[in-house]
Amino acid sequence: MEQNAQPVFGIEKLYVKDLSIEVPNAPEIFLEREQPQVEIQLNTGGRTVGDGVYEVVLTVTVTAKMGDKTVFLVEVGQAGIFRIQNVPEEQIEPLIAVACPNILFPYAREAVSDAVSRAGFQPIVLQPVNFEGMYMQRLQQQEQSGAPAEVSIQ
Repeated sequence: MEQNAQPVFGIEKLYVKDLSIEVPNAPEIFLEREQPQVEIQLNTGGRTVGDGVYEVVLTVTVTAKMGDKTVFLVEVGQAGIFRIQNVPEEQIEPLIAVACPNILFPYAREAVSDAVSRAGFQPIVLQPVNFEGMYMQRLQQQEQSGAPAEVSIQ
């Protein structure tokens, strides 16, 4: 009897692994009327936690500044545990670098918006991200330099 193992890609658990917010210049910063400049950085990473089980963490860092003063800094590490089995080895990395962050991003976006609101500021709504494009860009940089590169967007 031939056993044909079906590919498995499933979510075991979604959770916030890390959440921090800093408002170093409060309360004076709330008296400012100027619009802050906002910079957003994204980073993804994955690791094996069991046979066919991976933890993927999408880290979103949002920094708002007025001139050289930091208005606020929010960092969210949105994580998930994913089951990936019976998938060809060469397809695992793209799943971890593209599919998993696509699943995690809406949760990270909500956590960032909520944290910024709780700190007393207008919510930040993160625009959709092309994780496939980031992955391809990272692969090209690795090919050119031979070293992994961190991708950030603005």
